[in-house]
Amino acid sequence: MKDAHGVVIIFNADIPSHRKDIEMWFSCFVQQQSLQDSQCLLIAHHKPGTGGDTGSLSLSPPLSKLKLVHSNLEDDPEEIRMEFTKYLKSIINAVSESRDREEMSIIT
Repeated sequence: MKDAHGVVIIFNADIPSHRKDIEMWFSCFVQQQSLQDSQCLLIAHHKPGTGGDTGSLSLSPPLSKLKLVHSNLEDDPEEIRMEFTKYLKSIINAVSESRDREEMSIIT
């Protein structure tokens, strides 16, 4: 990983126009920063009571390659917490590996 940064993009999955908006956010904050796909997490939030269909959400490339988590805090708040924790751990591991590589390059 070039940088040890991450980007989390949260959008309302129940509003189709938000899917276009996240393409712009992805371009500005991920692609222009040369971040890797693993450094980005998409969270598709569904409002309680909307019965959000998580299977029908289709995203165009390159968004379709990103880790996508569906969030509904009323039905399953623990799932989003668990997925976010996994994401943070991956960023922390990337920072550690990057630091280790940098230290080794100084030594050699």
